[in-house]
Amino acid sequence: MMGADRSQGGDRDQQGDRQATLDRVARAAPKNAGGPPPVHLWNPPFSGDLDMRIRPDGVWLYQGTPINREPLKRLFGRILRKDDDGETYLVTPVEKFRIAVDDAPFVGVDVDAEGEGDSQRITVETDHADRVTLGPEHPLRVAFDDATGQPAPYILVRGRLEARLDRKSFFRLADLAIEAPGKSQTALGVWSGGVFFELSADGGS
Repeated sequence: MMGADRSQGGDRDQQGDRQATLDRVARAAPKNAGGPPPVHLWNPPFSGDLDMRIRPDGVWLYQGTPINREPLKRLFGRILRKDDDGETYLVTPVEKFRIAVDDAPFVGVDVDAEGEGDSQRITVETDHADRVTLGPEHPLRVAFDDATGQPAPYILVRGRLEARLDRKSFFRLADLAIEAPGKSQTALGVWSGGVFFELSADGGS
């Protein structure tokens, strides 16, 4: 019985340490609303792995439990960075924690378009309230599942961080599709920011 008590006490201590780490990261994250902080300029030492995961549907888990506080989730989204090792980190000026990302860290939840032809501009809103316009700085890519052939469209948000468009947003994008200019074979895509992005399996940007 005493051993079980020690074990439970150790678990509580470990959970408390992890919660303290999460609180510390939240406190260290810049709170200003003027856009994402310059995480690409920060070079803190690696602080270890944080028990945090972002699911493909955009739900953030901490210790297996969803983070339901939207302001906290968005705060952490502002200090995300994907490095050239392919890993994703929460970065502050003094700490750097690796987290798990099942697919893309953000989800594109809405698509707006204005203009026509090669003057068209298509803006994607993410679940973190980022608004980015498809173009040279925010390209679109479409991956296809080898087994099902189903498309998975992604837009670059910042750095190496992408948003995967949800189903309704991709359908909206597909509604805007036209035939690719100068192609001998039929290929569909969209203009935005002066760039034509193909949506077909054989396409690219």
